[in-house]
Amino acid sequence: MSTHTNLSKQNRRGFTLLEIIVVVMIIAVLATLIAPRLLERVGSTKHTAAKSKAASISQQITVYHLQSGLSEVPDGFDLTLLLLSQDDGGAPGGPFLNKDDDIIDPWGNPYEVHVPGEVNYDFDVVSWGEDGEVGGEGVNEDITQ
Repeated sequence: MSTHTNLSKQNRRGFTLLEIIVVVMIIAVLATLIAPRLLERVGSTKHTAAKSKAASISQQITVYHLQSGLSEVPDGFDLTLLLLSQDDGGAPGGPFLNKDDDIIDPWGNPYEVHVPGEVNYDFDVVSWGEDGEVGGEGVNEDITQ
């Protein structure tokens, strides 16, 4: 009797094809339900990060102009000035941003400074969103700070 029990244990070691198909189908259904929500959150996270970064850049532009003794932001202000120390042509107390990536939005596009601003009186820091074009909704919404 022990020989018969050992043979049936040896025959039952692997999974059947049906069991594998069922597991794969369950995983596929779960992935179909979860993936769109995860992708939506990634887009909204980038949008939030872009807003935060634009606010930080806006603050640093204000500090730059206070340190430089300027009363207003000149039209066509170049954000790379915030990356320069005083010895390299920046304002006293600079650099105001640490690295080149600080002036790039989460989608890889540079932020822009618009003078005068549409949202703020003196200037706006703008990212065009995921599509990189003016206008848009959702993850493609423009970010203005």
